[in-house]
Amino acid sequence: MCEIKVITGTSAAAEAAKLADVDVIAAYPITPQTTCVEKLAEFVSNGELDAEYIKVESEHSAMSACIGSSAAGARTFTATSSQGLALMHEVLFSAAGMRVPIVMMNANRALSSPINIWNDQQDSLAERDSGWIQIYAEDNQEVLDSVIQAFKIAENENVLLPVMVNLDGFILTHTVEPVTLPKQENVLEFIGTYEPKHAYLDPKKPITQGALGDPNYYMETKYAIEMAMKNAEKVIVDVHDEFKEKFKRGYGNGLIECYNLEKAETVIVAMGSICGTIKDVIDAKKKEGKEIGLLKIRCFRPLPIEMIKDALKNAKNIAVLDKSISLGMNKGIVYVDVVSSLKNKKTVNYIVGLGGRDITFEDILEIYTDVETSEDGKTIWLGLKE
Repeated sequence: MCEIKVITGTSAAAEAAKLADVDVIAAYPITPQTTCVEKLAEFVSNGELDAEYIKVESEHSAMSACIGSSAAGARTFTATSSQGLALMHEVLFSAAGMRVPIVMMNANRALSSPINIWNDQQDSLAERDSGWIQIYAEDNQEVLDSVIQAFKIAENENVLLPVMVNLDGFILTHTVEPVTLPKQENVLEFIGTYEPKHAYLDPKKPITQGALGDPNYYMETKYAIEMAMKNAEKVIVDVHDEFKEKFKRGYGNGLIECYNLEKAETVIVAMGSICGTIKDVIDAKKKEGKEIGLLKIRCFRPLPIEMIKDALKNAKNIAVLDKSISLGMNKGIVYVDVVSSLKNKKTVNYIVGLGGRDITFEDILEIYTDVETSEDGKTIWLGLKE
């Protein structure tokens, strides 16, 4: 029998890490992620989770410790947010290059300056080229399910890349929802035992990891990561399908989710918690005889280009919502990547919700109306004060 708890998104991530029976957690608190590592510390302290909990002095140290533990062969988890993720920047690349399957929860939060603790997705999207797989959750159930799936994806021998599971700060991290927790025995049966063949600690068979890659080898290592990203597309779908079969919950095909796309000529492209509001707008307009569609990007790295092209093949007006901005280009990061895969499609970019500004039901209605008459390629900062 499954257990249902009314919990926050950060607690859902912590519960998932416990269900995955992680060996090592190294973390540094930062708003709004803190309650995740507090919950994990509580699990370890009261004996619910038999893991090493490493308290460090910074996020750079947290990720460094995670790389060390994962390179020694331990199933490893951490969590961070915003400036903390930015402080990890240097070692995020090291984790991907060393092919260590760390799983990390990131509470999406704006980057300074000005100082801002509220939600947008600039922090994780700024790390899109670090070699980490990036998954974005719509609600707290998806947070729990995605963290569980992340271990199986990361540890797959055809992938062996770290995975970042993103949830919108405060919107999910501090909002309680009913979340179904599967039995741990079923989760462990699903994930399997992590038995690394490339990275492990054995004094009788010492190996070198994280060594210098001179010009004769550096390009090949980056190409290997790119090939692993390609492999990850199929692995993510397979893991998602297996999870859906076993636990009876699914999210599109694991990479993207299509909502009411069949008849829709106007389609909104988005990621994260805002997709719930968009679905409510779609349902309301459908009752009026209007057809709008949603293409939810669940996995931003690897970005499933061909699936996105196929999903949008019938769309005439495409609105890409971005909780990020590539300064100097006046485009959101998601828009730039999505449009690069489309030809002869009218696309409009909406910069929304930066620094935690609310995105309401009415805002989505406005976007739906606006995109039908806006020029192709236009960028609109929704609700910008003059």
